[in-house]
Formats: sequence, C-alpha cells, structure tokens
Amino acid sequence: MWGMIATWRMAVEGITDGAKLLKEGKEAGDAIELAISQIEDFPYYKSVGYGGLPNEEMEVELDAAYMDGDTLDIGCVAAIRDFKNPISIARRLSREKVNSMLVGEGAEKFAHKEGFERKNMLSDRAKIHYYNKVKELRTIEDIVPYDGHDTVGMVCLDKNGKMVVGTSTSGLFMKKKGRVGDSPISGSGFYVDSEIGGASATGLGEDLMKGCISYEIVRLMGEGLSAQDACDIAVSKLDEKLKKRRDKAGDISLIAMNKNGEWGVATNIEGFSFCVVTENQEPTVYLTKNVNGKCVHKIASQEWLDNYMKERMKPLVRR
Repeated sequence: MWGMIATWRMAVEGITDGAKLLKEGKEAGDAIELAISQIEDFPYYKSVGYGGLPNEEMEVELDAAYMDGDTLDIGCVAAIRDFKNPISIARRLSREKVNSMLVGEGAEKFAHKEGFERKNMLSDRAKIHYYNKVKELRTIEDIVPYDGHDTVGMVCLDKNGKMVVGTSTSGLFMKKKGRVGDSPISGSGFYVDSEIGGASATGLGEDLMKGCISYEIVRLMGEGLSAQDACDIAVSKLDEKLKKRRDKAGDISLIAMNKNGEWGVATNIEGFSFCVVTENQEPTVYLTKNVNGKCVHKIASQEWLDNYMKERMKPLVRR
C-alpha cells in the first residue's frame, strides 16, 4: 500500500505528481518533496512559498519541516527569506546529526552554502495584497495578523512502508518579523513514525502549539485507534481545553495517515478542505464538517473546485 494525504485543495496537483513516483516504487521522501515544492512554486497560493503573503515589514519569511518516519530524523527552517524551496532545505537539514533546525540568517547561510536556489519570494500579487491591507488601516500600528490558516502539510507512505511528513508555510499575513508558528515545530505542526503513522496540522500556530497535537494523534494511533478516531479525539480535546482555559480556540485542522494507508481528518472550522491519493483511490478533494465532535467528509463538487481556483487567480487591483 502507498498513499498521500494533504491539507487544503491547493495540494491536489502536488500529490497527483507525487503519486506517480510512489506508483513507480520511489521513496516517500522524494514524493513529498516534489509535491510540496510544486505548491511552493505556484504564485497564486498566498500562504506558501512564492506568492506567500508578507510580514508587517513586507518581507516574506518562510517556515518548513521534514521528518523521516524510519529514522525519526527531523529538519526544519524558520523565518528564512529569499530561497525558493524551503521544504528541500528542511529535508537536507534532516540529515544533520546536530544543527538540524535553523532560523533566519543561520538558515539562509546554510542554504547558500549548500547551493540552494535564491529567489525574491515577494510576488507582485503579494505586494498588492499588502498595500491594499495597509490602506484599509489608519496607521501601521493598527495591523492585526490574519488569523486564518493555510499551511500545506502532508503525510506520505511508500510501497516499502516508509512514512514521511512535510510542512511549508509563509505564516500569518502581517505577522511580526521573526514570528514562527507550529509548522516547523515537531509534535505540534507534524510528527511521523513509520511503525505507526503520521499527522500534520494547519491552523493558528499559537494555539496548535498549546497541545502538541500532531504527536498526540500519532500516539493515539499507536494505542490502536483508527486515524479518524485519533483525529476526532485530539482535535475535540484541544478545542475544548482552549475554550475552557482561554474562552476561545483558534482554527485547528489535522490530517493523518496510518502505516496501512488508512486516513483521518478533523477540524474545528467550517469549510476545511483536504486531498488524498492512495493505491486504491484516485486524487480526491474533500470538504469536512465537524458535527458534535465527529468529522464528516464529502467529495468536493466540480463547481466548488472551479470557484476555488477562480477566486485565487482573479486579477488584483491596487487600491
């Protein structure tokens, strides 16, 4: 059995191409790096890679992580600027015994030394989004970071039973310079163990990091729960705890796949989309809804899919 699951509709082209490698018997790491790189390169997605929305100083700072479920090796970059594919840098860092998580200038120096491609990651569309947002506000001090969540997270299983997980994001729009969310943080944004399964999160990082929720889902699967039950329980418990302790829970959405290619998804928001491909299933986009702590999934309609792309590719005008 082989398979891939990913957050959001934006990942479906990536997992489609990644699946081609898995069908050929290629390694999970190659498939997930290819899939996430394609999303990072697509300029119309404003939360990942080139086209990602900037911080309050109009700089694009990127976070990414990669984990090998066989060896438990982890590589992460955070607040890295002007490099094309942070997922590839994170994967390279996973081979380091120490210094495997680098941030800011340190991550940039490593990437340069290793020969990764430099690129100005601030797109013209992202500039328009920035200028229009600033114009809506009276002063720069009025800026409040957008609290939505569009991190791309993936879990991948290959024919040999190896599992890997990867994440990539530009983080919150209008965030403070140097802000880092859950995406490059092991246990919160991602976790994988080839003997059990893997999980990845997308949401408000500041709340996701309060629960180490990706690790919790893998732990629950290790105790014998299905991927779906593990996701439902972990998301519901964290959502309830945050509301009890803090009166409010930010956006929380999780994907998971176990070592048998069985998957699960849970969320506390409306309209969360995800995509799946396995040996027995063509690439499919789903929408999920939380009904009393249990998430129900339905296949996205062609109309929904068409509207999704039209909305993201529509022309922008600077106001």
